[in-house]
Parts: sequence; structure tokens; C-alpha cells
Amino acid sequence: MTEYRLQTPIDEETIAGLNAGDIIYISGTVFTARDEAHMELLKDGEPEGLDMTGLGLYHCGPVMKQTDGVWQVVSAGPTTSFRMETLEPGFLDMFGVKVIIGKGGMGPGTLAALEKHNVVYATFTGGAGALAAKGLGRVAAVHYLEELGMPEAVWIFEAKDFGPLVVSMDAHGNSLYADVDAETKANLKAIFERKGLD
Repeated sequence: MTEYRLQTPIDEETIAGLNAGDIIYISGTVFTARDEAHMELLKDGEPEGLDMTGLGLYHCGPVMKQTDGVWQVVSAGPTTSFRMETLEPGFLDMFGVKVIIGKGGMGPGTLAALEKHNVVYATFTGGAGALAAKGLGRVAAVHYLEELGMPEAVWIFEAKDFGPLVVSMDAHGNSLYADVDAETKANLKAIFERKGLD
């Protein structure tokens, strides 16, 4: 396990050097998109002023407040990423994000797409929305607010040391989720054998 501090836009070589289990912090542009935003972006393409190349995509529906016309993030805990499993491979085909951030992991379709496009999936701890808000920093822009509402809108943040994020699926086909699943099944099989159970 190695710790890295990354600055967007993140280059191909940096992503290729990350491995499952590494810890990363991201500074620079990070944007949110949940399932409804994914569908809008796949239909419409990148919003004006947002080049996703090398950026962090955060599966998050943040709680926001507006004071004197300025948006601030109150809480920004991660959304369960598997909601985006059917959409993420196509999203990665279309856009050049380099880090996907969420919780709970994603499936084999996304794992294959990560390897195809040299992207990593990183986990942020659930229940730590205030910590996430602190790391996300200033709101640079928002898209689809009227159409989708606050949690589903695409919020663009200028992050400062956003993390810690655990690389749980890397660009080499490795997944901590698959590793834990295999270890659990092996342990369960050993227990059954010791007990004389099928």
C-alpha cells in the first residue's frame, strides 16, 4: 500500500502506476454524477466548460446551501456505486475521467472498462459526509440543477486533498472486492469441511 497525492488532470502514467490497496488524495477538479446525471451526460455530452479528461467523477448527491448567491457544500457522502453499473462502461467509452469515486464497489462490466480505459475506482468511507465536504472545497459550477434537482445535478468542485480514497479496483483488472469474496468463500469451504458439512 502506497499513498499518493494527485492533481487533476491526472495523466495516464500516474493511473497505470496505481494498484488496488493504494491510498490517494485528489486536488483539482472533481465533479458529481449519479445515475440520472449519467444518463443526461451520455445523451448530451460534456456540458459547456467541463472537459472531463483526467478528472475525478464522484458518485455523490451532495447537500448544498446557497448564501448570498454562493453555493457551499454541507455534506457529500458517497452514493452506492453499483447504481451506475449498467451506465459506467458506456460513460468511460465516451468520457476521459481517470478516477471514479464512490462506495460499495462496482461489477465486472465496470472492472473491464477500467482496464480498457486505464481508470481506477476508489472508495470513500460512507457516513463521513462532512469530511468529504471539507475536501471537495469550492463550487466552481453546477449543471442540470433545474432539470434534476440538488442531489442529481452535476456539481463541479475545486478539491483540496480530497480523501483518503482507497483504490479498490485498479486499471490492471484487480479488485479488492473480488479478493475479499474469494477469501470468504475459501474460509467458508474450510469451515464446512472441518464440520463435515457439504
